[in-house]
Amino acid sequence: MSDVVRDYYDSQVETEWGRLERPYRRFELVSTLHLIKTYFPSAGHVADIGGGPGRYTAALLERGYRVTLVDLSEKAISFAQEKLAELGLTPEDIQYADARNLSLLPSKGFDGALLLGPMYHLTLEGDRQKALSELRRILRPGGRAVIAFINPWGLLRSGLSEFPSEYSDYKHISVLLGDYVQAGEQEAFTEAVFLTPPRALAEIERAGFDVITYAGVEGFAAGMLSEVERVAAEDYPSYENVLRLVAETCELPQYRDCTEHLHVVVQRPPT
Repeated sequence: MSDVVRDYYDSQVETEWGRLERPYRRFELVSTLHLIKTYFPSAGHVADIGGGPGRYTAALLERGYRVTLVDLSEKAISFAQEKLAELGLTPEDIQYADARNLSLLPSKGFDGALLLGPMYHLTLEGDRQKALSELRRILRPGGRAVIAFINPWGLLRSGLSEFPSEYSDYKHISVLLGDYVQAGEQEAFTEAVFLTPPRALAEIERAGFDVITYAGVEGFAAGMLSEVERVAAEDYPSYENVLRLVAETCELPQYRDCTEHLHVVVQRPPT
């Protein structure tokens, strides 16, 4: 993970904290919490790896989990410490570390984990395998994790709303039909890798995990940013129903391969 990525997140700390409150981006939060409620143990110690300013750490603490937060950005770690204290929430630990080297965390020390950012900033498969190996090491046998990827098939769809001018160049936009690495210092995002669901699932299985399920966290509403923002502004009770439906549809096969964010629920084999 490069200095470009670290610098990007150092400059985006408050934006990252508030990102999941925006009407369309909130889909990620509700779907991820749905997956945790459905597939994680009801209590235990969870590692939030790449958790940034601590938005998911806060949500997990509020649900009674013990949580250790780990992130690459020292500014995000400092923000998380202050924000969690402000909210009256006490994490088990907060560490500054790279997802590829979690030596500060104990082997077989966690009942669950979130890996919701690092995988789409590790542009080399060898580095992604290091992160997955570390994730597997820290989980107890039978422990579960949610691993996030950015799905280029979903970006191809959502781009019609979010970056329509890009479609003027077929060669440029058609790269999203397959796996794609984006260089650093981009205007909209930083250095990243976008993996199709088959590629992401294959890499996870190579790392020795069992795949429990996977979800497209935007569910049935993927690619409809403008419409979602309008409903949230004009008819909030209807928007709340959309949130519920997004979580309930995120694992359906007809939606999960074509949303921007792919979340895979995995298990370290029990033996």
